[in-house]
Amino acid sequence: MKRTSSTIPFGFKLSKDPKYLEAVPEELEELEHIKTLVKTKSLSLRDAADWLYHSTGRPISHVGLKKIIDKDDRLGKESR
Repeated sequence: MKRTSSTIPFGFKLSKDPKYLEAVPEELEELEHIKTLVKTKSLSLRDAADWLYHSTGRPISHVGLKKIIDKDDRLGKESR
């Protein structure tokens, strides 16, 4: 995936070529699981963001998580 901003999205990391990003499968799998729990209202956004941090070691804010979920809903996607 080509890098388009200075912010590296959750589930991705810089590749050897800094112009590109590579997926981190473990983070993306955990993100998909959490998105389902948030959409079914099993977890709040804050609790889900904490869960992601503790399970992946990578911080994400509840606002950042909401943006990911809203973007997927807007695009009609189940995953990023």
